[in-house]
Amino acid sequence: MSTPARKRLMRDFKRLQQDPPAGISGAPQDNNIMLWNAVIFGPDDTPWDGGTFKLTLQFSEDYPNKPPTVRFVSRMFHPNIYADGSICLDILQNQWSPIYDVAAILTSIQSGILG
Repeated sequence: MSTPARKRLMRDFKRLQQDPPAGISGAPQDNNIMLWNAVIFGPDDTPWDGGTFKLTLQFSEDYPNKPPTVRFVSRMFHPNIYADGSICLDILQNQWSPIYDVAAILTSIQSGILG
């Protein structure tokens, strides 16, 4: 069954493969387009420089109208990352917009949380 959310996620995945932002990778997990694994590399000249951080993104059928649930799998000590790995980031809550794709989400986490 191909829903609008699944079609959009396929487009996001294709775009991420063809033109990946520096220091970011992501892909659906085990042929489940609604659950992604991602990796963000710590930005240069930050306390996270040289680090490799794993995340999961869980999408609902409301995507892109609603943001995914994003969690750090890697243990993180950061004021905007909760003990369960969930992230306090404006674009994942009240500043969400359907124009954000997976690359934009991961880039925002890389620059906004780890930057």
